Amino acid sequence: MNSQNNTIAILDSGVGGLSIVRAIRNELPSLSIVYGCDNKNFPYGPKTPIEVIKCITNLTKHTIERFSPDLVVIACNTASTVALETLRQQSSVPIVGVVPAIKPAAAASRSKTIGLLATPGTIARPYTEQLIKEYASDCEVIRWGSTQLVELAEEKIRGKKVDLDVVKKELAPFFPLQDQSPIDTIVLGCTHFPLLLEELSLAAPKTIRWVDSSEAIANRVKALTVNSKNSSPNFRAMFTELNANAKLLEPFLNTLGFFEISEV
Repeated sequence: MNSQNNTIAILDSGVGGLSIVRAIRNELPSLSIVYGCDNKNFPYGPKTPIEVIKCITNLTKHTIERFSPDLVVIACNTASTVALETLRQQSSVPIVGVVPAIKPAAAASRSKTIGLLATPGTIARPYTEQLIKEYASDCEVIRWGSTQLVELAEEKIRGKKVDLDVVKKELAPFFPLQDQSPIDTIVLGCTHFPLLLEELSLAAPKTIRWVDSSEAIANRVKALTVNSKNSSPNFRAMFTELNANAKLLEPFLNTLGFFEISEV
């Protein structure tokens, strides 16, 4: 990494990537960060792979041209599972993706019954199926695709209270026997979901180990960057549409250090 720049870009269609921002800031507080939110095309989950590739490719290209980051993190499981190969072929900048943390979840589970909570698109991807075959062949994997939880995370970050009854309903497929269900570990296979960790824990009928990719991504970024000595890093957020809904995010963005907010 260019030691004079020390800038990375973190890209997503919504606020989920802010869970990755938080992890990377905790691990690498001196890095400058550009957060790119493709809210104009949110959500990516229901889109076809071709549509997702087009959206994330355009956002990545613009971000690299405008900010010259040393590294780009695609902080979206949906985009990562379909577009990483394309992005890496088109860019000379290192691209780091986020995929469901199947491997650590399978290793951590004592009951060998784990859940995969993701978007419907990620649940259905061949990439996800391959992860399960490769790393969780000795486990029963219960899968559930939720768009409702994505929306709840978006609303929470904008200051709205989360309805726990809705969260309980979304978790119900994992707990057919309530607290007697054998599941002990659930993969948060969407970067939005760690933002709901408190509510998920309260809504589950038993103690669950929640596993997401944020720490692994922070460690990967650390391995690919030099130790920045920048005492005053910059934090800039940009949206593909700087509308009223985007502006509702400003208080939360401010807590992460993002005070420079613009439109792509």
